[in-house]
Amino acid sequence: MLEEAMTAIAENGLATLTMSALAERLGTSGGHILYYFGSKDLLLLEALRWSEATLGEERRALLARRLTAERKLDLFLELYLPRGPRDARWTLWIELWARTPSNEPLHQAQEEMDQVWQDDLEALLTKGVQRGRFAPMDVPSRASELLALLDGLSTRVVLGQRGTDHRQALAAARSATDRLIARAAGS
Repeated sequence: MLEEAMTAIAENGLATLTMSALAERLGTSGGHILYYFGSKDLLLLEALRWSEATLGEERRALLARRLTAERKLDLFLELYLPRGPRDARWTLWIELWARTPSNEPLHQAQEEMDQVWQDDLEALLTKGVQRGRFAPMDVPSRASELLALLDGLSTRVVLGQRGTDHRQALAAARSATDRLIARAAGS
């Protein structure tokens, strides 16, 4: 149900999506959806949580692989970025960001989901420094800077701005990462 809701939100936007239209698409009633989610905002949040949990499994599997820190970082970038315009997961993020300034529960949930990415990226960078693959750095600051860059690139891809696609965004992310994350001498 959440996957289909995510797709419907991405296709139409939350503002134009009615509970009755979503219920019809899901083969249930609007009352049933409201019973479980309470509001469109909470439906959005649960769809995004489901999406992030699925992506989190992929990210944890990636981070557990026996690869160099540089390769893991590159795969992390690729996993983070949207596949293309109207990417359903990223459309949900944009919908959520638009609602968080005036909705404290959504804001807290957004920060919790963001923190997981921050923590995983910090762990990746810390291991890279410890193993001599990356030069010493202020890991939390670098991780935060890199995630902000990825958020900006992702927004441009999802909105189809200036011809930015997944491939171009990944190239820009790799280039910026090379400047933000210095390789250790000899690696």
